[in-house]
Amino acid sequence: MRYFVQLAYNGSAYCGWQRQPNQPSVQQTLEEAFHTILRQPITLTGCGRTDSGVHASNYFTHFDGPKTLPNRLVHALNQVLPADIAIYNIWQMHPQAHARFDATERSYVYRIALQKDPFHVNTRWQYPQACKADTTILSQVAQLITQFDLFFPFCKTDHSAHTYRCNIYEAYWRFHKCEWHFHISADRFLRGMVRLIVGACLNVAMGKLPFEALRKALQFQHRLSMSWSVPPQGLFLSHIQYPWDFSQYRKVGIPM
Repeated sequence: MRYFVQLAYNGSAYCGWQRQPNQPSVQQTLEEAFHTILRQPITLTGCGRTDSGVHASNYFTHFDGPKTLPNRLVHALNQVLPADIAIYNIWQMHPQAHARFDATERSYVYRIALQKDPFHVNTRWQYPQACKADTTILSQVAQLITQFDLFFPFCKTDHSAHTYRCNIYEAYWRFHKCEWHFHISADRFLRGMVRLIVGACLNVAMGKLPFEALRKALQFQHRLSMSWSVPPQGLFLSHIQYPWDFSQYRKVGIPM
């Protein structure tokens, strides 16, 4: 049977979602927990990769498993998983459902703390200098991003992407008293793309990069003279959209 799992994780202690040699990953930690409870090997397919130190407040993965799962599987898994990973729901899906390839939209939030905060050291980028940025220009840069669909300037040099095309559905900033949040949604993202976009927004808004230079880099698809990949701890994968209604599928692994 094909199952979908909804979960969240704090990525501070992990090299990212995907298994890596000699490094702890979210995928490996989850697969070991499933193996412990179900007493059989389980291979998880995630909805996407997250880099080292990046978090997910809403993540999906799928696996193929036995026809019947224990009634208290969700509880049992959460008991053996570390505190920085939590499983919320498991659904029995149709056999072709795919956590990665069926996702139609992905959303990220990048969180910047404007003052030192000892309680969010690993889940915010604490950057008081952001106060120097012009918030109007930050919003203008976000709006500029939505006018393009090729993003070579926002792709890491060691990428493996076959295309730079991404359909950006929305990109905007929200300004709170002590925190600023950058929101972005698209059908796909290039490796490191969101952190590079946030860095570009700040560079322009702080007068370090001309707005016109950014516009031309996007128009002619060339590298920026000044690229800035902001730290990973402020980034959250916040939403995954699928073309079906999960309420139409049966939840499993919960008490009857």
